[in-house]
Amino acid sequence: MDIITLACGNGGEESHRLINDLFYKYFRNNELLKANDSAILDTMSKRMAVTTDSFVIKPIFFKGGDIGKLSVCGTINDLAVSGAKPLYMTVAFIIEEGFLIKDLEKIVVSISEEAKRNNILIVSGDTKVVERGSCDGIYINTTGIGIIPNEKGKLDYKNIKDGDKIIVSGTIGDHGISIMCDREELELDSEIKSDCASIYKLTEEILKCSNNIRVMRDPTRGGIATTLKEIVDSSGMSMRIKEDSIPIKDNVNNVCDMIGLDPLYIANEGKLICIVSKEDSNKVLKTMRSLQIGKDSTIIGEVIDDGARKLYYETLIGAERTLERVKGEQIPRIC
Repeated sequence: MDIITLACGNGGEESHRLINDLFYKYFRNNELLKANDSAILDTMSKRMAVTTDSFVIKPIFFKGGDIGKLSVCGTINDLAVSGAKPLYMTVAFIIEEGFLIKDLEKIVVSISEEAKRNNILIVSGDTKVVERGSCDGIYINTTGIGIIPNEKGKLDYKNIKDGDKIIVSGTIGDHGISIMCDREELELDSEIKSDCASIYKLTEEILKCSNNIRVMRDPTRGGIATTLKEIVDSSGMSMRIKEDSIPIKDNVNNVCDMIGLDPLYIANEGKLICIVSKEDSNKVLKTMRSLQIGKDSTIIGEVIDDGARKLYYETLIGAERTLERVKGEQIPRIC
């Protein structure tokens, strides 16, 4: 077969060939190969984290990754910021009739490689084929399962205190602007690429070095401003971030200026926001910077207990304004 046909989703011979020749080939592990209707996993003696996500990004191939890599990293990152060690994943494909098998294989290879890189097993899955025009090539749904090994210093918004520091693990807006440039074929800066990556190693190391991590978040849709405003609302504390502390690549900032977008609200797919005690902030920052994925980590602000539940933004000239959640959709279909 060169293309996906409706018969690939009918449960018969064509489905069998697709599953065996492609999915089992790259996702092979003992649990998956049992081909049961459910994966039977060993009972977990620790607290468990479960997340689910769907990926409908357009375009499906972009600088820095593709929908396959994105689906694994996105799932792992949601587990990681909950303090969990990712162990298992399910992957379900909704594929448009006529989709090229060679493109599907590229996506499956990306999923396989990223899963192996992060020691996460794909233990169950599903494939559905829809008629031409019913979706943009391919959509992917995942479920991730992990365990929470560290019972000390449980992550909770209630733990956030006055004076706590806000750390971001690197430059912001890379993913969203990369997708915008690829989708609209904007020849603004060909060097901009998505930051799509797993942040599990980062979360693992900072949880080892400090029991005073209050909260970790994955600032995807809505960017760091929306994510921080959600933390403000959940914790009841205010926060102040400073423009001159927020790491943004010059080319990303330039594109945002040209097309009228605010990088504070642009999606990221390989970054971490961490709220940590003032006392441990420099130790955590040093740990983050010791890893390649966290080398550009920066303290961008602090928590303030003023009773106002506001997210304050201090500009380069010393002016201050409050930030709210994103309104409308700046860049559609970024994940």
